[in-house]
Amino acid sequence: MTDHSSLDWRGETPVSTRFDDPYFSLENGLDETRHVFLQGNDLPERFCDGFHIAELGFGTGLNLLAALELWRQAGAQGQLHFTTFEAFPLAPQEMIRAQAAFPELAVLASELAPHWGAAQFQLPDLRFEMVQGDARETLPAWNGTVDAWFLDGFSPAKNPELWSPALMAEVGAHMKPGATAATYTAAGHVRRGLVAAGLDVARIPGYGRKRHMTRASKAL
Repeated sequence: MTDHSSLDWRGETPVSTRFDDPYFSLENGLDETRHVFLQGNDLPERFCDGFHIAELGFGTGLNLLAALELWRQAGAQGQLHFTTFEAFPLAPQEMIRAQAAFPELAVLASELAPHWGAAQFQLPDLRFEMVQGDARETLPAWNGTVDAWFLDGFSPAKNPELWSPALMAEVGAHMKPGATAATYTAAGHVRRGLVAAGLDVARIPGYGRKRHMTRASKAL
């Protein structure tokens, strides 16, 4: 049985009642995704056939839509692999409502809408997998390695379980040599956890009112 998230709406922005935190920036969620997760992982420059993105926190699916949009705009060849870890997935109709806040993604959102709720699906240029459950249990059991991480759980103050040193160690362990990770938070304990995972960590300019964000990379 799927354990769906519980949410409220602030205008057209979904807010988790479980974590008392919005699913995306109240300023501009799409612009924040592009700044933090796409630019923060040096995309699209690093795209190649089979490029594998993993994500902590699927939420509304906005990061997937933004990544696939960029993949197509860049003319990348082959298939983008996208694996997301999510404990409390939104219901498909909630995802569709949330994505409607970004009309420039409407065509792509409509294309993917029939697949929401599926644990796996494929398009000619996308292979998607959702691993449902507590990432503290599911990530250690997962045998994949990735080129880029989108660390997009709710804020560390509201959802500390998704930012623990043990989980950051698992993030590092599932990165290929030369892989990167990016997150909107610059919380010191998150950066220390990534350093302890053996990654090179930098605090860089954040999006909007967030002065800083974090980028991490694994040595070649």
